[in-house]
Amino acid sequence: MAPPAGPVRAPQAGDAAGPRIRAARREAGLTQQDLAAAAGVSRQTVIAMETGDYAPSVYLALKTAQVLGVTVEALWGGQT
Repeated sequence: MAPPAGPVRAPQAGDAAGPRIRAARREAGLTQQDLAAAAGVSRQTVIAMETGDYAPSVYLALKTAQVLGVTVEALWGGQT
């Protein structure tokens, strides 16, 4: 059985990672394109993470946090 087509939706419970990513990106003074280039992904991937439409791999979560100068837990830890 094939997995469903479409984006991988992040969990709804405590789904505040997107706004935290956006806030951390802005605080770091980065555009979506800047973050995408530094993390090695497309700008559309950054947009999808910020809107909660994409749950990144562990590698991308670590890279994103590193680029933003925060911990993974600060972005995806579930704190609101």
